[in-house]
Amino acid sequence: MSESPTRLVTAVIVVAAGSGERLGYGMPKAAVPLGGEPILMHALRGIVASGVATQVCVALPAGNQDLRRLCDDFREELADGGPLLTVVDGGSTRAGSVRAGIAALMEGIEAVLVHDAARALTPESVFHRVSDSLVAGAAAVIPVLPVVDTVKTVAATAGDDTALAPEVVTGTARREELRAVQTPQGFTIGTLLKAHEAAQGLDDQQAAAVTDDAMLVEMLGTPVHAVRGSTQSLKITTPLDLIFAEGLLEGPLGARWVEG
Repeated sequence: MSESPTRLVTAVIVVAAGSGERLGYGMPKAAVPLGGEPILMHALRGIVASGVATQVCVALPAGNQDLRRLCDDFREELADGGPLLTVVDGGSTRAGSVRAGIAALMEGIEAVLVHDAARALTPESVFHRVSDSLVAGAAAVIPVLPVVDTVKTVAATAGDDTALAPEVVTGTARREELRAVQTPQGFTIGTLLKAHEAAQGLDDQQAAAVTDDAMLVEMLGTPVHAVRGSTQSLKITTPLDLIFAEGLLEGPLGARWVEG
């Protein structure tokens, strides 16, 4: 495992407070089984294996004791070494969960990686690329993949056209300039704090339009840099995603370090 020549004191905030309704298991997404273990455990093991974290702060669904016990058990596994594992109740929104994680960070943290538990199979190399970019001087960095589909903008049809189709194409985006964004998203601690402080002033409509922490940083006018992500970093949201993830675990790419 390669390491940066210099390492910032880093915390990873794991956003794991999602309801998982679209997976259809009747339980929080982080608790859904994947390859015999809850999704959250795969995410935590990947973070620890990467070696980037001094602290891992997990934002769980408020009051969920099963996932808390899971984290307690994992904390015992780390007793002989590894990052400090902290658990907090997540908020009703992603931003609220991240802010709960920020509030629980230990003193001396210099950088924060915000990671979706649902991207449970993210390879260690992605964590390294994000961390290395922060070491090199980036204030914010995200892992991305090129978009391979043609992407069009649309608008709702109106008048007689509603009988034809619900939407009409208004334009075609330049695929060469598009990237699909993944996690972990990395920030210097000052940048992330400033972004979330500014977000407190957003109205409900503005807040609903924010889908990741990088958007909050963009609103500050701070450059957000991009490094290569991984096809293994798929976000497990639907039953089909879960099938793909099971296939990755069982197939030739089962070891998370195979693909960079």
